[in-house]
Amino acid sequence: MTPIYERNSVIVTVRPARPDDVEAVRAIRNHAVEHSTALWTQTPQSAVEGAAWLAAHLERGSAFVAEVEGEVAGFAVYGPWRQLDGYRHTVENSVYVRTDRHGLGIGSVLLEALIASAREAGHHVMIAGIEAGNAASIRLHERFGFDVVGTVPEVGTKFGRWLDLTLMRLRLD
Repeated sequence: MTPIYERNSVIVTVRPARPDDVEAVRAIRNHAVEHSTALWTQTPQSAVEGAAWLAAHLERGSAFVAEVEGEVAGFAVYGPWRQLDGYRHTVENSVYVRTDRHGLGIGSVLLEALIASAREAGHHVMIAGIEAGNAASIRLHERFGFDVVGTVPEVGTKFGRWLDLTLMRLRLD
């Protein structure tokens, strides 16, 4: 069943991502690469890289999109937090919304679906690594029960400045 939400007079449909969503997801992701500090890279994802990245999430069942008026307005994924097997019960999330759709509650419905999916999959903890100046993302995660567990100063750089990473944690079980 596909959840349908009405938030702020906008109908938002959240569903599992499909392979044919790759270009819409890649466009949102690349916009964040080029215009924000949400992703700590300055290299946009190619079509081949985008397809491989989404395919890995589709294989895990850990990718969702939000549609508004039949168009992908945002996406959310979770994946392994670290590669060593001791971390196998911990996942890290990413939530992105098209800039022209900010403020409509789309991030909330995506994060809600992501958390439910990770719980159903039996994961123990979800981590969010957020650029410390991204107050909106930090507030979003706090509303869903994530706790700030620390901020690591100056661990990344983009746009000619050092970035601090705020780590947030939600116990899923």
